Amino acid sequence: MKRSVERQWELSLDADTVRMLAAKARTFSAALNSDYDGGHEHEVEFGREGDQHHHDGLAEEEEEDLTEEEFRELVADLNVDEAAELLAIAWIGRGDYEAAEWSDAVTDARQRVNGRLAAYLLSMPMLGDWLEEGLAAIGA
Repeated sequence: MKRSVERQWELSLDADTVRMLAAKARTFSAALNSDYDGGHEHEVEFGREGDQHHHDGLAEEEEEDLTEEEFRELVADLNVDEAAELLAIAWIGRGDYEAAEWSDAVTDARQRVNGRLAAYLLSMPMLGDWLEEGLAAIGA
């Protein structure tokens, strides 16, 4: 685990918001990971005549979509400073930056923040963990 530093700055982004996003990311990630067990991602089973099929996991799919949609909406509602801090927290949690490099991480994140931020974050396989680790590392 990364060593935390004494926080010398104030976050624009509420730490509880980051924790909520981390929880949503974990829920979404866990649902995706369970789909890939044994290589069976939402298998479609066709009947003998090919005109009927059973879609395994249809009920779960709707719930997953809501979780992902909520995550995307929450990220889209962040202002530029909050979005940059969220990305910097993820990068620190992932180990791309040390907590002492907070200013550099936020500056670099500000350059990367765009309309595809939620998709970029969701592409991180351990986003929930990295957000929590990043928060802990910066003392939030």
